[in-house]
Amino acid sequence: MSFLRNRMGTIVVVIIGLALFAFIAGEVVQYGKSFFTGDQTTVGEISGEKINYEAFSARLDQNTKQYQQQFGQNLTPQLTSYVQNITWNQYLSQIIFKKEVEKVGVVVGADETKSMISGTNPDPEVARNFTNPQTGQLDRAQLNQFLNNMQNAPASDPMRAQWADFVAARIDAKKMEKYLAIVHNGLYVNSLEATDDYEAKNKLANFKYVTLPYAAVPDSKVTISDGDYQAYYDEHKSSFKNPQELRTFKYVSFNAAPSKEDTAAIKLQADKLAADFKASTNDSLFVQINAIDAVNKAALAFVHKGQLDPKIDSVMFNAPKGFVYGPYVSNGSYKVSKLVDEQVGPDSVKARHILINPATEGGLPKAIAKADSIKKLIEGGKSFGDLAKMYSIDKASAEKDGELGTFGRGAMVPVFDDAVFNGKKGDLKVITSQFGVHVIQIEDQKGSSKVVKVATVDRPLLASSKTQSEAFSKAQTFLSATNGDNFDAQAKKEGLEVKTAPDVTGIAAGLPGLDNAREVVKWVFKADKGDIADKAFTVGTQYIVPRVTEIKLEGYLALDAVKKQIQPAVLNIVKAKQLTEKLQAAANGASSIDQVAQKAGATVVPVENIVFANPVLPGIAQENKLIGSIFGSQPNKVSKPIAGDHGVYVYVLNSFINPAPLTNAVTVKQQLGQAMLQRADNQVFDALKDKANVKDYRAKFL
Repeated sequence: MSFLRNRMGTIVVVIIGLALFAFIAGEVVQYGKSFFTGDQTTVGEISGEKINYEAFSARLDQNTKQYQQQFGQNLTPQLTSYVQNITWNQYLSQIIFKKEVEKVGVVVGADETKSMISGTNPDPEVARNFTNPQTGQLDRAQLNQFLNNMQNAPASDPMRAQWADFVAARIDAKKMEKYLAIVHNGLYVNSLEATDDYEAKNKLANFKYVTLPYAAVPDSKVTISDGDYQAYYDEHKSSFKNPQELRTFKYVSFNAAPSKEDTAAIKLQADKLAADFKASTNDSLFVQINAIDAVNKAALAFVHKGQLDPKIDSVMFNAPKGFVYGPYVSNGSYKVSKLVDEQVGPDSVKARHILINPATEGGLPKAIAKADSIKKLIEGGKSFGDLAKMYSIDKASAEKDGELGTFGRGAMVPVFDDAVFNGKKGDLKVITSQFGVHVIQIEDQKGSSKVVKVATVDRPLLASSKTQSEAFSKAQTFLSATNGDNFDAQAKKEGLEVKTAPDVTGIAAGLPGLDNAREVVKWVFKADKGDIADKAFTVGTQYIVPRVTEIKLEGYLALDAVKKQIQPAVLNIVKAKQLTEKLQAAANGASSIDQVAQKAGATVVPVENIVFANPVLPGIAQENKLIGSIFGSQPNKVSKPIAGDHGVYVYVLNSFINPAPLTNAVTVKQQLGQAMLQRADNQVFDALKDKANVKDYRAKFL
């Protein structure tokens, strides 16, 4: 107690100090977390302008839907990555050029905007959206009607906001066009450049050479010093600039694909399915109950020859109604298909419609009743186009009198297809689809061919829980036995192949051998060099265990990071020194190329009709240094040794054959100017991008 009393002041101070330290440390940790995790709402920065993730995601979603509508397919991981890059490049182009045109002072005035939208020569995008499908020409009446509707629409109308965004985008595009026109107007090819290009393509050189190839010196006889590596690195440093962070990882995989037993068991299920399908009297209901794939569950539709799975296409077009084919394997599933119906029908139909929304009409019965009333009005002589403008919620077609144009089978939903392809010209029909209630008029039908309706049920070829469990267990065993130092050794011990995924970007989705590796890549970009994942990733039918082996940061790569890459080139440089000395010794005192060859133990090779613009040495490859040196030399003089890309050379120029003088440089200047213009836009964009200080954080989000 005496001890405590004597030292109480000190103890209290220490306790208070520790408490304050703990408080401050806690704040530092929290701040540090915030600092190191970064801004969780910013997907990138371009010229200091942040790109919000929600905005990026919305545009990505829009681009994805447009891609799916245009190409009619779901996106694979590779296509997803492609659309993501398109979206990112849209932001790059938009922001970079926006800042540049503002700096230069490029503007688009009100009169110019009006002319661009409704003038005699409207913007191509405007013209494309208001083209009459029958004539292929701009439908100016339709355009004017639309503009009038937009002018009178209330401010809250979403269509008006969409139109404003469209016009703003066209104005931005026009500004970019003007900016690039300024650049184009500054490009010029003079007569001297035209003459040089003409001679480079037409002046001929005839020469002889002697070579000592690098391949003649075994790599084992060459020692590369650190100085050799450093000298090459310093000379070529600009080529080692890394535009984005890249990572390399090794991995082992454990196969969890269906075993023979799994496949046999699924085949038995498919056999039973085939027997039941044959006996079925309600094919649509059978498919809804038994199909697994959503594509097979979709409403059945008539299709032309060539539109079915290749494995059943010919079979079904030569089979009787009710024929069942299968089980057969297609796209990773056992499938059974049944020919439900067949008929001869038109190849294409021209139709128009009026679409009624049940939600705004008080329910489906009322919407159908309204559609029936509209149908009677049309039958009584009322204008279909006027009624479409009045009642249709499909404004895009309503502005065109309800016209949908001419289309083939499969362009519309199945119920719509059935109505127009099974009817006859002039028919008026009322149908219901997932979009609402349609009043349809068939305007024309063209062509005639056989179509079939095929129902398909499937059983995916999936691994059993036993197969997956065994593969997963092997992966876990490997994980528990390995660390950063023994990854390769443990893989070899277990008979596993170690594969490498080199120079992976942060947004990569599919890699060679790994179709959907997004989760693996995300882990790789969060890990440190040498780290091994603490779990096995599921990639398709494999379990993957990755280990990060190399990180190449954005910017100039260090010598160690490129040493392996540059080793062949450095080897050749060291070999060139040896071979140059040998050829130099052979050339000393020699009066002809033949004497050089004899001393060096080589052969003289004659070459004719080489042009500067195509510096390829016949039988070897491109040799820029050698051909460039020849075109700058004098005839009948034995050259000094030239270290090329494939060996060291000594040559003697026999003669030049000069082309006829260039009498008209205009054509050559035009050709060079056109080539320059084709490169200019991309080169301008690349130059502006280099200055824009682009920071790409997509790897954290996508």
